[in-house]
Amino acid sequence: MRPDDLAEVRHLPLFRDMLKANFDQLMQGAYAQTFPAGLELIRQGDPADFLHVVMEGSVELYAHWEGRICTMAVVQPVSTFILAACIKDAPYLMSARTLERARLLLVPASDLRAVFRRDPEFAVSTITELAGCYRAVVRHAKGLKLRNSRERIAAYLLKQSRSLGGAARFSLTVEKRLIASYLGMTPENLSRAIRSLEEVGVQVKGQQVTITDMAQLLAFVPPDPLIDGPDTGGATAGVSLPQGVAG
Repeated sequence: MRPDDLAEVRHLPLFRDMLKANFDQLMQGAYAQTFPAGLELIRQGDPADFLHVVMEGSVELYAHWEGRICTMAVVQPVSTFILAACIKDAPYLMSARTLERARLLLVPASDLRAVFRRDPEFAVSTITELAGCYRAVVRHAKGLKLRNSRERIAAYLLKQSRSLGGAARFSLTVEKRLIASYLGMTPENLSRAIRSLEEVGVQVKGQQVTITDMAQLLAFVPPDPLIDGPDTGGATAGVSLPQGVAG
């Protein structure tokens, strides 16, 4: 494992407050590995053997049932997944695959649970992270159930703008098919919804988004802190999509 890896992992909210001796012991059983693009890392229903930490590249979390597949999140560095299954010693509820060449740190779930029981600060950080993830999932579910397809994509684009300080121009960093799946839409429905948003002040060409009338967009889908957030503090790794890039 690279020395820089340990420093980056130690800085994560999940690990930064735990005792150094416990962190060092936890990392002794961990190992780093590089995976090619398109590789299935975990499969839903399998035992949760490892906590995964994405150090480089990106990973899609997805679920499938009766031939249908939906994107649950895209995880980028430096973030963990799937913490809840590891702590609960339960099967994975999602599958994961690399979207590009990726380097991950794998931490044995059994070691994680042992440290959780004896390190109060790590236990608090774990609960805080899980609470943040739970609240993010509830917000996402509310958006899916309470907003129609046009409102969902408009709210998503507005949230991207807000995360970049109110930028009127930005580039999407994930493929539209992943955005469509994450928002509970087909790619075709997403394309139609995007075209219809021109009348409320949004233009999308390829991956480039331009908000031509912010006031009109805000009037169409007013941000709701109980749906759009954000909460202060806490991590929400593995329950969202990466933010866009300004410009």
